[in-house]
Amino acid sequence: MDPGFTAEQDEIRRTLRELLHKRCGPAELRAALDAPAGHDPALWAALAEQLGLPGLALPETHGGVGCPRTDLALAAEETGRALAPSPLLATSVLVAPLILALGADAQRSGLLPRIADGTLTAALAVPASALATALGLTGPGGGAWSGGGRAGGVQARRSGDGWRLYGEAAQVLDGHSAGLLLVAAHTGGFVRSRTLLFLVPGDSAGVVRTRQTALDATRPQARVQLRDVSAELLGTEEADVSGALADAGDFAAAFLACESVGTAGRALERTVEYLGQREQFGRPIGSFQAVQHRLADVYVQVQAARSAAYYAAWAAGGDGGDGRGSGPRERVGGLALAQALEALRRAAAEGVQLHGGIGFTWEHQAHLYFKRAAGDELLFGPVHRLRAHAADRAGLFAQTEVTV
Repeated sequence: MDPGFTAEQDEIRRTLRELLHKRCGPAELRAALDAPAGHDPALWAALAEQLGLPGLALPETHGGVGCPRTDLALAAEETGRALAPSPLLATSVLVAPLILALGADAQRSGLLPRIADGTLTAALAVPASALATALGLTGPGGGAWSGGGRAGGVQARRSGDGWRLYGEAAQVLDGHSAGLLLVAAHTGGFVRSRTLLFLVPGDSAGVVRTRQTALDATRPQARVQLRDVSAELLGTEEADVSGALADAGDFAAAFLACESVGTAGRALERTVEYLGQREQFGRPIGSFQAVQHRLADVYVQVQAARSAAYYAAWAAGGDGGDGRGSGPRERVGGLALAQALEALRRAAAEGVQLHGGIGFTWEHQAHLYFKRAAGDELLFGPVHRLRAHAADRAGLFAQTEVTV
């Protein structure tokens, strides 16, 4: 791994930071959270037109920029610094790689160019609380998480030459505003029980979408009800859905790890700035040794998490440049995400405490960092399960036969 950034990566990060500084300040952020979409459509259009961010990691043959996935993960550090609400995670990190990996040629050519230019947003719909399991972050990814033939989740049945879906998925990231839903549904009953992925336009008849109140308002979520909805199968019935979801999950974890260290770094910067201004006993609070020790501990933890996140981003980019997993892969995203979430939680908690009374107020931004840490851990963790699954996959605690 080369720890240095390329000139192109530095330019992407610099341009993105400047754009977010101008278009996603505290006032703009609050306004975006109250918007019907949960984000600023004008900012999303600017990210697409000026940076090509939605299609940064998509191949040029499908309208993308053709950069490796590492570049998109590294760009996430800047979106994390700004707490920028956008469909980037749901559309370009969770859905686009699955369409690229599993979709038929007509599906890729019809959908990916629209995703790349920002005109089509998408959301991955899985049953509530099953996202981390579906992505292979806290479990093997198989099993009955999509419904298992019983009540709950989403069920799929054949209807002539097509498919019909019925059921419900909650906690769907950007599900209330996405133009396309990629729905994980159970089919096959108990004989050929399996999970398949289906494409459903967001405005289809029978689709009822309701925005939910989320702990972290910068990650808008929705409840999606499918009432006998017509759907198109993504790829074929023989597609390796579990493997594709695990690949997408590892990249999503690397992306989220980079985003989290960006958020943690900015939370620490704001805290240091405040402690240099606020005075107590005639001197800045930041000059007290006990406070400096606390800040130093947070800094070390954030830097360690940043190193892990960069390595995970580099490993996730080992795909031959086409985004379809043709090169060597080392799945370390879950471990990096665990370390980054832990660092973010520590930086956010210390920020709230060291800001004193103002850190608990709705008007201050400190609580937004803390909610991002807690919300991401609820969606993609928790931390101890991320680490336990990584340990199981590596066989660290495999039982050995003891001969007496």
